[in-house]
Amino acid sequence: MKAYCLNKISEVALKTLNENDKVVDDVTKADCILVRSYNMHEFKLDKNILAVARAGAGVNNIPLNDYANEGVVVFNTPGANANAVKELVLCAMLLASRDILGGINYVKENKDDKDIAKNVEKAKSKYAGHELKGKKVAVIGLGVIGVLVANSLIDLGMNVIGYDPFLSIGNAMKLHKEVKYVEALEDCVKDCDYVTIHVPLNPNTKHMLNKKIFEAFKDNTILINFSRDTLVCDDDLQWALNNSKVSKYVTDFANEQVVKLDNVICLPHLGASTAEAEDNCALMAINQLRDYLENGNILNSVNYPDLNASIKQGQIRVCINHKNVVGMIAKFSSIISDNGGNILTLTNKSRNDFAYTVIDVDKNINIESIEKLEGVLRVRVI
Repeated sequence: MKAYCLNKISEVALKTLNENDKVVDDVTKADCILVRSYNMHEFKLDKNILAVARAGAGVNNIPLNDYANEGVVVFNTPGANANAVKELVLCAMLLASRDILGGINYVKENKDDKDIAKNVEKAKSKYAGHELKGKKVAVIGLGVIGVLVANSLIDLGMNVIGYDPFLSIGNAMKLHKEVKYVEALEDCVKDCDYVTIHVPLNPNTKHMLNKKIFEAFKDNTILINFSRDTLVCDDDLQWALNNSKVSKYVTDFANEQVVKLDNVICLPHLGASTAEAEDNCALMAINQLRDYLENGNILNSVNYPDLNASIKQGQIRVCINHKNVVGMIAKFSSIISDNGGNILTLTNKSRNDFAYTVIDVDKNINIESIEKLEGVLRVRVI
């Protein structure tokens, strides 16, 4: 592995690189890129780059389709920062439920009061709030983070309603049995004291929390958003705040409109900002890159299908990034046979317009004919 870092990457993770791996200062000498927040939409990608790994979950800063067309696999690290986000979501619920910030500010403003110890007892009633125990909370999105949040809220004694039309079997098995699952978003949020959202941002989820959904809220609902800002329509949020559908909005995403609204607590994108999360994300990214470069396996790609071909069985392993069109496998097999090779294993997976094929062959063969096939984007031999 010859990695080029576009952002500062955890030293703890980089120390796991073995003697054959190294971080390079020149992207033209790299075969992969490690990135966090750097905007790669204007970045000139060198032809030697085989893969990009984002040390984090969001990939809005990477041109996924363009890279897929270049045969470049893009990875992210879902779940590596999940505990950090979960803990801050719990903090957000407490900040919104009890006027902790108001109390802190009162003490700071009166720090020169010689009778502050006595006067705080008189003033504290202004900052009274509500406990979480026994309250009803909607958890929208039951991925890795959503499941952790839902289970923690059960442990706090809350009544948890979950919604996720794409709930995986793995996450469902990890979900606390006391979480009530519903199949409609409106059913999830109605009658809830709190709503917290944990879904990825895509064209289908943008502004999924809008006026129609806010109208289904009970009055004075507390809304938590530590996923992506545009999951919430800001104009409709302002309506919800003005009409007492939302009493407090706590978000990790500052923008020009939200920061000016009353009853909003806005944090500067601190969700994954812990030393542990940064280490976990970087380590996961490095391990995924290593497995792809050394074995051809793909885990947690966002522009190609995941594929596990285990370890190489033959003399060579041919890894092919290609368009998802009919007849490609037959063409690959025919070329290998015509070159005197015998296929020991063949694994193929597709995802939307793109596919990935790994073929173990008993002898070294010429792959030039495969590279020339229409629809083939990249071929490499391990």
